[in-house]
Amino acid sequence: MGFSSLERQETLQQMESAPLDVLVIGGGITGAGIALDATTRGMKTAVVEMQDFAAGTSSRSTKLVHGGLRYLKQFEVGVVAEVGKERAIVYENAPHVTTPEWMMLPFYKGGNFGPFTTNIGLRVYDFLAGVKKSERRKMFAADEAVKREPLLKSDGLKGAGYYVEYKTDDARLTIEVMKKAVEQGTLALNYMKVVELVYKNHKAVGVIVEDQITGTRKTIYAKKIVNAAGPWVDTLREKDNSKKGKTLQLTKGIHLVFDQERFPLSQAIYFDTPDGRMVFAIPREGKTYVGTTDTVYKGDIASPEMTVADRDYVLGAIDYMFPDVKITAEDVESSWAGLRPLILEEGKDPSEISRKDEIFVSDSGFISIAGGKLTGYRKMAESVVDLVSKQLKDEEGIIYSGIATKNLSLSGGDVGGSKGYPAFVEQKVKKAIELGIEKDDAEMLVSRYGSNIDQVFELYRDAKAEATDLDPVVQAIASYAIRYEGAYKPVDIFVRRTGALFFNIQWVHTHKEAVIEYLEKQFNWTKEQTEAYTEELNELLYRAVTPV
Repeated sequence: MGFSSLERQETLQQMESAPLDVLVIGGGITGAGIALDATTRGMKTAVVEMQDFAAGTSSRSTKLVHGGLRYLKQFEVGVVAEVGKERAIVYENAPHVTTPEWMMLPFYKGGNFGPFTTNIGLRVYDFLAGVKKSERRKMFAADEAVKREPLLKSDGLKGAGYYVEYKTDDARLTIEVMKKAVEQGTLALNYMKVVELVYKNHKAVGVIVEDQITGTRKTIYAKKIVNAAGPWVDTLREKDNSKKGKTLQLTKGIHLVFDQERFPLSQAIYFDTPDGRMVFAIPREGKTYVGTTDTVYKGDIASPEMTVADRDYVLGAIDYMFPDVKITAEDVESSWAGLRPLILEEGKDPSEISRKDEIFVSDSGFISIAGGKLTGYRKMAESVVDLVSKQLKDEEGIIYSGIATKNLSLSGGDVGGSKGYPAFVEQKVKKAIELGIEKDDAEMLVSRYGSNIDQVFELYRDAKAEATDLDPVVQAIASYAIRYEGAYKPVDIFVRRTGALFFNIQWVHTHKEAVIEYLEKQFNWTKEQTEAYTEELNELLYRAVTPV
């Protein structure tokens, strides 16, 4: 079974009829990673997600595959060592969605960091994270730091550290992991909400799911059920009557996006604010984005919103570090708000809470995983599947051993690793231009889809032949999202499959009506569905620029 939204009913029937070994609840990066690991070991696996894949935390992060430098401050040596090494693995397995980004860490007179602490910190970080030689830290004098980023506040500047982080598109990384899982045999459906757990002899043996599109309910059975629902982990533990002991603390972070003409940042900066927090400012695709906040969150988990106070905090941080930009609220082009599902530690400030992950197994055998970071998704998945594997061996005598995910390219990642990737891009961009695609679009498409680009080219040819109202490049993107990436609604395409609502909001305004019309025809939506999905997109467009 593929990953086409045109085959939702067939996929659901297979989930119902197949005796599953593992059912994963949650289609974010953690759930996708668990599905991939379990499937490659030979377990019959399915994933259900009540929203779209990556719609929660996994599309609302700082969009970095962190090396975890900030955790050195909290002496979380193990976290730094693990995520640093994992970062390199993610890069090799998916160079099309992961890019090395040199980050500058300026230090000022009276600031949290000085030349000595920065130098030592970065050196320890290089060692723990196993940073390759070409990417090890450098130290700059003040004049060199200003030369590299003229917008930096020069008053009191003493110098800067220089080290590598990795930029990613968090939602696309999640989608590529999920696509790979589906290629290996996972059954995966979005808009499929778990409304009830099913028990037999006090053991969790299945779930009742409600299709959020049709309203129909089905029962899916599995030997093992894994709760990887991110911010909703405790909601599901409550259904299992097992929310006791450690619980989640949700914290919210927001990011603001500006056009580079208005905020012409040329160098990624990681800086400390007057209140001791750390903030990123990162150039990306002709934009500059800045974040994040870290506040305890108690509101609606599905739709965290940027408040005026959140926005003003980030604007204040920009004004503090880049005073000559004279940034204002009117300059905000887009934004996003996301939740971190952390494991509660009483008496700790949100930004001090550990990012470690933990696995909970209830009396009913219901397995939950909470905490953790985007970068560590593969190791988290490995831990969960190791546990499931041990349980199945103990209970049924079945031994699962399969492909380790460490050297397994993600979907789109068959480009010859990080070394072969530049030549791959050059070759495919040339082919795209020969097909009649503009150079900018060609580069965007090849870097977005990696080794899946030939399928996109096919869809582009079809779109040109059809000569519809939709721009052929846009139609190819929409068609690919539906047929190969499980997209169903306009927001799936404009937010998770392209990131355009964040980084190219004008593109969304330009193409939304034609894309909605195209989807309406593909899925035979009712008038009510079209109106509801259009309203959902318009609401997100409004919220991206308007705080509550």
